[in-house]
Amino acid sequence: MTRKGPLAIDYEALWQEGMKDWHGQMPERMVDDQLEEQFWAQSIKRKKTGQTDPYAAKIFQEIKKNIQPEDSVLEIGPGWGNYTFPLAENVRQLTCVDSSDSILSYLQNCMQDQQHVSYIHAKWESLAENEVAAHDIVIGVNCFYRMYEIKSALYQMNRLAKKRAIIGMTTGPIQPHYEILYKKYGYDIKFPRRDYIEFLNLLYEMDIYANCEIIPLERVYEYESYEQLVTTQSKKILNTTFDRAHVEESLKPFIEEKNGHYYYRHDFHAALVSWEPK
Repeated sequence: MTRKGPLAIDYEALWQEGMKDWHGQMPERMVDDQLEEQFWAQSIKRKKTGQTDPYAAKIFQEIKKNIQPEDSVLEIGPGWGNYTFPLAENVRQLTCVDSSDSILSYLQNCMQDQQHVSYIHAKWESLAENEVAAHDIVIGVNCFYRMYEIKSALYQMNRLAKKRAIIGMTTGPIQPHYEILYKKYGYDIKFPRRDYIEFLNLLYEMDIYANCEIIPLERVYEYESYEQLVTTQSKKILNTTFDRAHVEESLKPFIEEKNGHYYYRHDFHAALVSWEPK
């Protein structure tokens, strides 16, 4: 059932508009499957086997509260395994669906002894009707960025989850020096164009009243030189030219130097949107 009511907003259209870059064009990785595959193949080469992002552990502890050891879980877009590896240790059956061959090969190599884990090479939003069986839990974290037909992706989650569907997404605030560059110096900044709130609105259109939990997180960026710090933390400035002194001044309150390395601590959040399937 799709909600019909007074809110004359097409949230799927807003989502699709948010996929475009700041020039109104669809980025190549969004539409070119081969380019996306190359991205993940290169990313995996830089990863140590089984390495995950430190902040993901806190998110998984909250996810785990919704999962029982006897459950079967279907994970969408597992990436390099931030949630795949701990899921495999905590559930009866795990199925990973990903559009990248490189990702699935990497995960299989990491979990050769995990016979209860299976892999499906497919695009989630265009899965065939009988391509995968229903599971107790269907979960996807930070995996929806290329899904243009986002409602189809959510319908698939609702259709294939027997007990609970869970969407995870890391969210703001943006690194705080960008706020200074925007407010004090007037630069145009690549602020996020899509966020977790759109999932709540899309699900509401589908007559699904989802829960939302916000998880506080922290990430510490480490740089081997001051030059690397300034260069990296200027990339979200949209202006073709800018004053480097403005960047340095904006960064100053958030930087710690230790033994020649520079550290930038960033507080941000994750949102867990979940619901019982209808």
